[in-house]
Amino acid sequence: MTDADFDRRHLWHPYTNVMAPGPTYMVEHAEGAWITLDDGTRMIDAMSSWWCAIHGHRHPAITAAMKAQIDHLPHVMFGGLTHRPAVELGRRLVEMTPEGLDHVFYCDSGSVAVEVAMKMAVQHQLAAGNPGRTRFATPRGGYHGDTWKAMSVCDPVNGMHHLFEGALNIQYFAPQPPVTMSEDWPEDDEANGVAALSRLLHEHGDQIAGLILEPVVQGAGGMRFYHPEYLRRARKLCDELGVLLIFDEIATGFGRTGELFAANLAGVTPDIMCLGKALTGGHLSFAAVMASGEVARRIGSGEPGLFMHGPTFMGNPLACAAACASLDLLADGEWRDRVAGIARQMEVELAPAKALPGVADVRVLGAIAVIEMDHEVSADRAHPISRETGVWLRPFGRNIYAMPPYILSPEEVGQVSAAMIRLAEIL
Repeated sequence: MTDADFDRRHLWHPYTNVMAPGPTYMVEHAEGAWITLDDGTRMIDAMSSWWCAIHGHRHPAITAAMKAQIDHLPHVMFGGLTHRPAVELGRRLVEMTPEGLDHVFYCDSGSVAVEVAMKMAVQHQLAAGNPGRTRFATPRGGYHGDTWKAMSVCDPVNGMHHLFEGALNIQYFAPQPPVTMSEDWPEDDEANGVAALSRLLHEHGDQIAGLILEPVVQGAGGMRFYHPEYLRRARKLCDELGVLLIFDEIATGFGRTGELFAANLAGVTPDIMCLGKALTGGHLSFAAVMASGEVARRIGSGEPGLFMHGPTFMGNPLACAAACASLDLLADGEWRDRVAGIARQMEVELAPAKALPGVADVRVLGAIAVIEMDHEVSADRAHPISRETGVWLRPFGRNIYAMPPYILSPEEVGQVSAAMIRLAEIL
């Protein structure tokens, strides 16, 4: 049995019918922005391998840090022990995230980071004398991961987890933020969505531990960009009602929107922030949850005084070393010009797609480009076309989108734009 046959018969790929799998391609090599298949086909990884490989694949600085670390200390338990890579990474995260987020909890993946953040919020409320505050509020249109608690705050209708509705905790959903980033902010709170959010929080505030949302960019829920003012108003409401504000920056963190964090677009500091994906530059699965001193102190003063979570691979030294190297690559600030250049070029090159039949919208923010169709598009149909165009794209829902590595040359950016338009013409 060939490797490809074994894969088709036995390996379960994400969001795939294992009994009738779609086309899957064997990758032999990856370097920079490119992946190479076993038949020699080369494609630009315009997805940054699900948005994490912001510096490209096998970046020499990150792989060198990993090689040095693996010869020294690949793993040790974080319970009762610590190590320099964890300390150094924590120091950098505290310095670079919005001021006030000065406690770091390491975990294994983005979904787990969301679980940790929600547990923190519940423990905080319990310690504050609010034992009834165990549920969460969130805007519709969001996506926060595939684990159980994370699924419960994904969009209940258009999300990927509607099949589990009866088994999930019931949460409170506000309308999707109605004002897009490209629109002027209306002062009428009924029009800007703040009134609806306020009503929900006021009506159910005695049950709500936290408001969780993806700041500015709703990612896997639809690649929608909403107005940053919504975050400022949400911060004010949460402060008034004692609800913790949780930002899921797993997709937007580390420069994707053109700012280091999407929170910076609004000048808002949440009580808790989830980080993942690009944390290690896409070289290892790793995540972190940043919490304010008030959250940490409140949990520490309550019963039992301990935060009740502790992953086996928490603070893995190898992942910490990779993350430190990735953050070194962001430290010089050159990524800002590169991301801004990608945005400017793709805005121009994708503009003609607005005239194509079936195209509902075209939008760009930082290194995120979207052609939204007026109908569902198929990833299985798109994948063979990717081989032809030399650009790996994986559409979902109604969106043909790219979130490429920041290292693309102008020629490579042009190739990605052309491939997106080609898909819009065919799909």
